[in-house]
Amino acid sequence: MKAKIAAALAAVTAVAPGIAHADPFYQFQSPSGDVTCVMAAFQGDAPRASCGVANPTYVMPLRPQSCMGAFGDQVDIVQGSSPAMVCHTDTTRGTGLPTLQAGDTRSVAALTCRSEAAAVTCTDTGTGHFFRLSRGAYNLK
Repeated sequence: MKAKIAAALAAVTAVAPGIAHADPFYQFQSPSGDVTCVMAAFQGDAPRASCGVANPTYVMPLRPQSCMGAFGDQVDIVQGSSPAMVCHTDTTRGTGLPTLQAGDTRSVAALTCRSEAAAVTCTDTGTGHFFRLSRGAYNLK
């Protein structure tokens, strides 16, 4: 019996280095559920964090004429770049998303998102650029 277990472990160990690993991916919501985010670093793409807000109460920014999707409720930051309000046809919202408790963080490469009760702040630790998004306000730097 011990010989069979040892042989099985040897076989797994021999192939383990060749097993592909998953790209980092997180999807979560603030404790209030108002802000939902997706963070990812897919092979070949720069790491990115995207957060959207449901029913924002802040003054909406001007919608670019070229935008054919929704605008004013989603912010993206790509590692190495400044954050921006984006025109989008997709959403970060979903049902049953895990809640990132206030004070907790998630990181993908140099991007770190920190949850507050009703907001999320995502920062590029390499550049210092960040955004903070809540139903009542947004801040891009």
